Amino acid sequence: MMTMAADKKPSWRGNLTALSAGLLLPLAFSPFGYYPIALVSLTLLFLSWHEADARSAALRGFLFGLGLFGVGVSWIYVAIHVFGQASVFLSAALTAGFVAFLALYTAGLGWLVKRLTQLLAFSSADFVLLLPVAWLGFEWFKAWFLTGFPWLEVGASQIHGPLSGYTPVIGALGVSLLVALSAGLLACCWEYKKLSALFAVVLIWMGGYVLQAADWTVEKDKPLVVTIVQGNVPQGIKWDKEQIIKTLALYQSETEKHWSSDLVVWPENAITAFHHQVKDFFLDPLAETARETKTDILLGLPIYDEETERYYNGMMSLGSEIGFYHKRHLVPFGDYVPFEWLRGLIAFFDLPMSSFAIGADGQPLLTAAGQRIGISICYEDTFSNEVLETVPEASLLVNATNNAWYGDSFAPHQHLQISQNRALETGRPIIRATTNGISALIDHRGGLQATTAQFEQVVLTGEVQPRAGATLYVQWQRWPILGLALFMLLVWAYYRQNNSKSQTG
Repeated sequence: MMTMAADKKPSWRGNLTALSAGLLLPLAFSPFGYYPIALVSLTLLFLSWHEADARSAALRGFLFGLGLFGVGVSWIYVAIHVFGQASVFLSAALTAGFVAFLALYTAGLGWLVKRLTQLLAFSSADFVLLLPVAWLGFEWFKAWFLTGFPWLEVGASQIHGPLSGYTPVIGALGVSLLVALSAGLLACCWEYKKLSALFAVVLIWMGGYVLQAADWTVEKDKPLVVTIVQGNVPQGIKWDKEQIIKTLALYQSETEKHWSSDLVVWPENAITAFHHQVKDFFLDPLAETARETKTDILLGLPIYDEETERYYNGMMSLGSEIGFYHKRHLVPFGDYVPFEWLRGLIAFFDLPMSSFAIGADGQPLLTAAGQRIGISICYEDTFSNEVLETVPEASLLVNATNNAWYGDSFAPHQHLQISQNRALETGRPIIRATTNGISALIDHRGGLQATTAQFEQVVLTGEVQPRAGATLYVQWQRWPILGLALFMLLVWAYYRQNNSKSQTG
């Protein structure tokens, strides 16, 4: 068997290619939306690994990750420095550490694929079979390891491109596999001048374009008139005791202007006091008026359990039915501090309401405006498999979030794009209520019906059409992706074994 030799190309060129590919990839996502760049970026990464040994491939994977996450999740710095009140130096150090940690994922990916091939140069099968599956494994691992961070999945960047036609069939993660497969085919075409590979890319993308015409779910009941209240209460004063009454008055007054709506939605922790503290003098009278006007309200607030002495980040339905949802997937260092001994070191580790308990699995769906509603709070909707648990029972989805932590950064735009993918995957409209933008009404195809400006106190009203039925992704979930990935690995292993025999023979 052949052994690895030194990289034939200058090392600096491959390193620069990998770094540039990582720096480019965030441009495929919102707010930029240049989705073809995802294909270009992965093609460049795969080519940078082509004639590298395992050590060089690991370094180039690390450089790629530094570029990707250094730009793509730069909003971490805003959360730590601006709202966590940490110094510039400490904020930069913590952000750099987080970025470097994520870059280790892509470094490990580069090392692994070169160790698996055991040859210096990739074969056609490596480009077309191994690398796409390896990329799929990387994105799955990133979305699971240490509670998961599914941000910047390349499939999510394709919401406005032809490949989005596959999203209701195999989900955004499956589209990531198709982007990586297309990149592997282009790399194979570049290195081995195989025009058939280019033709295969065209077929994949044309297939997505054709699938965009399919409608996987059907209308259910009449459209609802929905109102979103975006309070734009500054994060710096949101939890101050003297602000609570002002916040309650704000949301109540804006809601009272829209009693003609079927449903009014407030964002995550719109009420900054426990449910039991505001129940008698605020929530009960509000619920009575809501029932009289036949308007239901979904609102975010913390909920204290006196029996367990735990409190939850929650959503409450108010009006025709009273119900609660407790957030299940908590944000580390936001909803809770993983290591309590960190408290007191810097203000960021001692944020208000940062000891939430984890909500139970299998919570019943909330009912409002005559519809069963799948609720997600904050970044819960970035976890596709968790949103899938609410459908097909839910006829519409609601995401309530507080994007005020991230200021004027990429995060609110990226999160909105992720929500669009959840709508397209499930064939359900999404009502997205945020503290200071971007609030939105998203249709069942992932299209933006209406959005709000950021950093403004505003009310958004529009019609939302509930849906019934199930997309293929809802029915089959991730089994087709896993089956395809396994098939590709088996074909790659077969090819590699036969190739090795022919070389030794």
